[in-house]
Amino acid sequence: MTNFKYPRAEKLKKNTEISLLFEKGKWRTNGNLRIIILKNKPTAPIESAKFAVSVSKKYFKKAVHRNRIKRLLRECYRLNKDLFKEAFGDKTIAMLFWASPEMPAKFQDVEAQFIKLCESQKKS
Repeated sequence: MTNFKYPRAEKLKKNTEISLLFEKGKWRTNGNLRIIILKNKPTAPIESAKFAVSVSKKYFKKAVHRNRIKRLLRECYRLNKDLFKEAFGDKTIAMLFWASPEMPAKFQDVEAQFIKLCESQKKS
């Protein structure tokens, strides 16, 4: 049975880890999704996978809309965690962004883009 939890240990919260991610991470884009990834290296030891979500205030002025998109993105990660770890590795820190001013119509659209992002990473 697959693990569909999103425990506190998997949430990226430390400012040091986030700044390290922006300094040394690699960007990938697919559709309206952008992700920044930092894999485990000797210079940046990572114990386990950590994940965060961010939505720009520039595109979505209302917090209600930003929070809705964040919930959708977290849910995509939670349900497709195995695919994500297969594509990006077990010891990875990552932050996912919604890079479009359009509100996603439904969860299935967001999930399809997330899956394409993971599959494109597997190929490269």
